[in-house]
Amino acid sequence: MESSFWRKRSVFVTGATGSLGSWLVRALLERGARVTALVRGHEPMGYLETALRNRTMHTVQGQLTDADLLRHTLTQQSVQTVFHLAAQTLVGAAKQDPVGTLETNVRGTWLLLEAARQASAREVVIASSDKAYGACDRLPYREDDPLRGTFPYDVSKSCADLIGIMYARTYGLPVAMARCANLFGEGDTNTSRLIPGAIQATLKGEPFVIRSDGKFVRDFLYMQDAAAAYLVLAEALSGAPELGGEAFNFALGQRMTAIEIVHIITTMMGRSDLLPDIRNIASTEIREQYLDISKAATVLKWSPSVTLEQGLERTIQWHKTRF
Repeated sequence: MESSFWRKRSVFVTGATGSLGSWLVRALLERGARVTALVRGHEPMGYLETALRNRTMHTVQGQLTDADLLRHTLTQQSVQTVFHLAAQTLVGAAKQDPVGTLETNVRGTWLLLEAARQASAREVVIASSDKAYGACDRLPYREDDPLRGTFPYDVSKSCADLIGIMYARTYGLPVAMARCANLFGEGDTNTSRLIPGAIQATLKGEPFVIRSDGKFVRDFLYMQDAAAAYLVLAEALSGAPELGGEAFNFALGQRMTAIEIVHIITTMMGRSDLLPDIRNIASTEIREQYLDISKAATVLKWSPSVTLEQGLERTIQWHKTRF
């Protein structure tokens, strides 16, 4: 794909003010894209402010569930590429509010895809997750594994992916799903998540509280690599519309327990004496999740460029500077 692909391209981004959304907007603006972002009311820009330094982005205030607004915006801005990142992303919050989670993650997805269909968008990339697979006896997850979420958040991601497949197969909408592992990086201040939570606790000189038994296994991916993966996937869709309806796994391809991650962080921060406080009270979470990324490597020629340690070092330094 030519390096000028994104220059002056009209791109619509939902979830632009989130951590990954901020990284994606930065990458798009650096490549000369014309970015329009859906922003809820007076939502704070957060880490997105860094991406917007010396650059401009058009914002539209409103809700993901406002069908008329979505159709009007995509048509008025002559949007070519859509990145759908907006979602309720917290497993715990989804358990507390399943209806709100389904409203945003499922209904919001079909409304956006319908707007994209009516506006004849050329490429749509949906931000999915390894959670869409649900629990599986065979690991690592592969893209042709069935989607069988059980818990509220997992079900919402399974449904969103199936809706994407429906729009691709039935209406020919070039939509693909990016199923990422647990994301981390600068801009993520949500301490309910493992990595920012462990960093913040260590900065305070406190042991990090692990809600599980510490042996739950996860895969990870640095946000800059995730943003690059989204761009690569959209470019591939442009050149090969037959990829519509396909999903791609993106991850480091490592298997790490919560205890191992916390140990790496405390050691890097010179506080290996701070042993985690293991509560073993987690529920409605899958015990082991990690991804096979060979499809992305083969079809998209994608591979992560930042190692776990490199990404953690950058993230730790960001938290130190900020807090």
